[in-house]
Amino acid sequence: MTEFTPLASLFGGVLIGLSAVLLMAFHGRIAGMTGILSGLLPPVSSDWAWRAAFVAGAIVAPMLILSVSQTAIGYDSPVPLPWVIISGLIVGGGVYFSSGCTSGHGVCGMARLSPRSIAATATFMAAAFLTVFVIRHLIGGF
Repeated sequence: MTEFTPLASLFGGVLIGLSAVLLMAFHGRIAGMTGILSGLLPPVSSDWAWRAAFVAGAIVAPMLILSVSQTAIGYDSPVPLPWVIISGLIVGGGVYFSSGCTSGHGVCGMARLSPRSIAATATFMAAAFLTVFVIRHLIGGF
């Protein structure tokens, strides 16, 4: 189980929201990580510079916070690595077929009251609830 960290969680949520608002304000773009990353893969998008800066910030910022706070964030998963890889592939398929990820639909699209994003986020959440129920209560694993 994870610790209850309301202040750290609030701070993280504020940073995510602020980054989404600033990206929309200055570049007119949705802060969906899948779309941002896809512009960095060949064929590279003409606006690769801001995409690279956004991804670098998402990677470097936690490293800076950890170096300042001197607190390591532990991670332990009871799920075997092959299941994690399969799960990642399933999520990737969902991202492809829903034309966006949880950051694009869930954070940015819902904030804009986009019907498509509301439907996609409701589908993400329903699939997550169903998956946890099936794995924990019907299969009895993890």
